[in-house]
Amino acid sequence: MNDFTTFATSLAKQSSDRGVYRSLVKKYTVKLRTIQTHKMAQFNSDVAAVDALAQAYKDLSAEIGKVIVGQEDVVRAVIISLFSNGHALLVGVPGLAKTLLVSTIAEVLDLDFKRIQFTPDLMPSDITGNEILDEDRRFRFTRGPVFANIVLADEINRTPPKTQAALLEAMQERSVTVSGVRHALPTPFFVLATQNPIEQEGTYPLPEAQLDRFMFNIPLTYPSYEQEVDVVKRTTTSSQASLNHILSAEQIMEFQQLIRKIPVSDHVLEYAVGLASKTRPNTPRATKEANSYLAWGAGPRASQYLTLGAKCHAAIKGKYSPDIEDVQAIANLVLRHRIVRNYKAEAEGVTEENIIESLL
Repeated sequence: MNDFTTFATSLAKQSSDRGVYRSLVKKYTVKLRTIQTHKMAQFNSDVAAVDALAQAYKDLSAEIGKVIVGQEDVVRAVIISLFSNGHALLVGVPGLAKTLLVSTIAEVLDLDFKRIQFTPDLMPSDITGNEILDEDRRFRFTRGPVFANIVLADEINRTPPKTQAALLEAMQERSVTVSGVRHALPTPFFVLATQNPIEQEGTYPLPEAQLDRFMFNIPLTYPSYEQEVDVVKRTTTSSQASLNHILSAEQIMEFQQLIRKIPVSDHVLEYAVGLASKTRPNTPRATKEANSYLAWGAGPRASQYLTLGAKCHAAIKGKYSPDIEDVQAIANLVLRHRIVRNYKAEAEGVTEENIIESLL
């Protein structure tokens, strides 16, 4: 008998409900079989590990597709940022299943998930946690909702800058400090923040320096007519999809290390760095469009994320090294929140996407 079944059996023995016993054994047996399919220890080379990552991505997409209709590009971008050990910012109007997407991914990956609804009165301690005086008259640290594997920061631009900074510091340092004591966050740690692009009254837009901490800026669009019909059919009945766990936290961290080890040829690396440098106006490599329509360009972090994102994009496609097409595939997600348009661009209706397209 395997470890998961043994654990389920020991739990079930504490209950007289035979239904509890059967459900626990079934749950943990399925979990073990699924995880063993993608177990990294069985791979004797990085090539085999990349093949397993590509298969795991297919399994993840299929499992998420049981709940999320469409949004394939969004799902792919979120998974790439997770495997690249980055964070993502989702920009879309309400009702596009942002929360459902994140909670579904957390369930499929068997990760701890917490949601923080950002409001104007939210304080930094409401996110990171604080010290309380317990019954023994001793101060004890109570962890906040940021102590989770996946954190959904819903409408992050609705809270004041000091609260935004508390979360963004945790994103960067992977820890929080309370009363001079450092508390490490669980691993893997992934923040998915959302913004509503319509309502701007009573909001606190993230500064460009803080936006730079997000690997991807992922736009969400309305579903097609056929997809919306499917959404209504699924969500207006009593049926619920049963999701299986595809990967564990340990396997995700191993895949994150695998992405770092994927080799990149010099010409692809130079292309990624060159793409970021072209966005910087009044520099030797700046393009005509950058000089005309941009006030600021992307920094070196963009080059890093272009390279990491290209590696992961290649890996989930079953390729062992990225090419220029992989860099181009994720360029818009990396650059769109790192370039700042000037007044001329706004007056002429030139968008960030238009400028990035001219670079490609």
